[in-house]
Amino acid sequence: MTLAVRRTAFPSRVTVVVLFAAAAGLVFAHRLYRTAEISLSGAILSVISSHGVDVVPDRQTVYFGLGSDTPLGLRMTPECTSAFLVLPLIVVGAVMIALRPRIQHRVLVALGVAALAVVIVNQFRVLTLVGLVNWLGVDTGYHWGHTLLGSMVSVFGGAAALVAFVWLATRK
Repeated sequence: MTLAVRRTAFPSRVTVVVLFAAAAGLVFAHRLYRTAEISLSGAILSVISSHGVDVVPDRQTVYFGLGSDTPLGLRMTPECTSAFLVLPLIVVGAVMIALRPRIQHRVLVALGVAALAVVIVNQFRVLTLVGLVNWLGVDTGYHWGHTLLGSMVSVFGGAAALVAFVWLATRK
C-alpha cells in the first residue's frame, strides 16, 4: 500500500513562508503599521478638510479640526487598526496555498483585494468619525462615530472583504 502525498511546488512553498512572515510582521511590527495607517488618515484629511490637520507619527495620532471649535486628536490603537483584520486573511491565504498550490494566483489576488478593502473601510471609518465630530460636536459625534456607526462600518466592511476574499480565491 502506497500513500501518495502531494508536494507543494517550490514557488508555492516560498509564498507560504512569505505570507506567514508577513503575518508575524503584522503582529510584531503593529506599531509601524498603525503609524502608516494614521499617516494615511492624516493625508486624506489634509486634502478634504478646510481646517488644520497634524499627524504625530510617534503617537499614531492625527489631530484634525485645528483652528475650529471642535479640534480633536484620534489615536490609532491596536484595537482600531486594520492590521488585525488583515492578519486572518493572510493566514488563511497561506494555508489555502499550502493545501492547494495551483490556486496560488487566485488566492494572492483575492488577498490583495480583500486587504485593500479592509484598509479602505478603516479609513472610511476614521472619516465617518471625523465627519460626525464636525457635525455633532466632540462628545456626541465621537460617541456615535466610535461606538455605533464606526463599529457598523467595520463589521459590514470586514464582512464584505471576507466574502470578496472567499469568492475570488475559490471561484474557477
